[in-house]
Amino acid sequence: MPARSKAQQKAAGAALSAKRGETKVGDLQGASKQMYDSMSEEELEDYASTDLDGLPEHVDEDDS
Repeated sequence: MPARSKAQQKAAGAALSAKRGETKVGDLQGASKQMYDSMSEEELEDYASTDLDGLPEHVDEDDS
């Protein structure tokens, strides 16, 4: 499933980096921390690899 916003894609990238041991889990905050805890590495790869062209910065929760 691709990311729906640039913020979601960036958070997934940060969580993926921590999942792979490239950054500290303690450095994660907010959405990236939640993604780290609840998603597999494969799911994070799908979100993090989303092309940013045409994505909004943020998506309202009401639009889910």
